[in-house]
Amino acid sequence: METNSRTLEITILSAEDLRIHNKSVKKNAFVVVQTDSFNSKTTKMNGKGGSSPSWNDKLVMDMPMHTRFVTLQVKCKSSGGRDKTVGLVRIPVTDFIGGYSPETCLQFLSYRLRDPKGLKNGILNVSIRLKEPLQACSSQAVASGLGIPISGRNDFGVVTGIPICSGYPSTSFFR
Repeated sequence: METNSRTLEITILSAEDLRIHNKSVKKNAFVVVQTDSFNSKTTKMNGKGGSSPSWNDKLVMDMPMHTRFVTLQVKCKSSGGRDKTVGLVRIPVTDFIGGYSPETCLQFLSYRLRDPKGLKNGILNVSIRLKEPLQACSSQAVASGLGIPISGRNDFGVVTGIPICSGYPSTSFFR
């Protein structure tokens, strides 16, 4: 079974020190999350958070396998009804996939926002995780019949070995 996407769960928690044209944002800030040009979702508008709004909005969305970055764009609705961009951050997928923690582990991350001119403009706090892990190589190997039979089990266990250097010279203490 081959899948073309994974399910991303991202919670937009809060932001700090948001500004437009060097003035603090007063109200109506929201965040647009985009995994590719076809998948985007928006948080609710924060009407009274000012320059440090809080959303705590959980967004569950598809993330295609080819996605390299998740884009978060903080915007503010002006009194005239137009959306103004406050700041943007592109989160590398490698920040929450392929590290030392499991893919389904919830991670809390903070990112520096950049305004349309590329200048620093506040911080965005999020939590993020994958809801469905990618099939690991070992499970594919198990399906192919590789591995060593274990007594009392019908399947084959697959072990990944990591070579370790002892740090001792080749002539050991034990002769």
